[in-house]
Amino acid sequence: MSKLVDLTLTLRQGMRGVDMESKYEYEVKGWNAQIYHLYSHCGTHMDAPIHYNVNDHTIVDWPVERFMGTAWVIDLYPAVPDSLITPDDLGDIQHGFSSGDSLLINTGWGERLESPEYRDHLPALSEDFALWCAGHHVNMLGVETPAVANPNDIKEIQNIHRILLKADVIIIEGLCNLAALTRPKVQLIALPLKIAGADGAPVRALAIEE
Repeated sequence: MSKLVDLTLTLRQGMRGVDMESKYEYEVKGWNAQIYHLYSHCGTHMDAPIHYNVNDHTIVDWPVERFMGTAWVIDLYPAVPDSLITPDDLGDIQHGFSSGDSLLINTGWGERLESPEYRDHLPALSEDFALWCAGHHVNMLGVETPAVANPNDIKEIQNIHRILLKADVIIIEGLCNLAALTRPKVQLIALPLKIAGADGAPVRALAIEE
């Protein structure tokens, strides 16, 4: 029997990059409706190459087939704040990984969503890890942190993103619940909102354990 795990943060009022306002109320209009103001990189989201001027490709330029496939789970739970993730953290995954597979990095960082550490002291990808992903043609790379590198260091965050995006690695940031996964390999589905010209978009990410 398959197990389905939701890896997606719930967007809510007050979250960074999220604002919601009432447009219509049932008592007045006959139905309820809201207006959502969403930063393109809020919550669980996907980065497109144009986000870091790697090329002009946007979210809609990836074929939908790229948004699903086999993903290996790297178990680093619980991650140490300000630590660097290196190729050594892949362990035996290095021997089983095939070109076109995806990676999910379980750090437990989604549990720190309400903490200042969530953004300012995240475990970040090392340059060597980003180069490994690029060289091994990783399809999707999913992390629980709000960014793959320190967002307070512009050179670092540009460098790591550009290495990955130049290699056409799909970056998914702001995942959660990876600690709920019990298998070393899952089927990952991560579908972004289909928005023309989008440099990024919120994603509904799911893992299927066989």
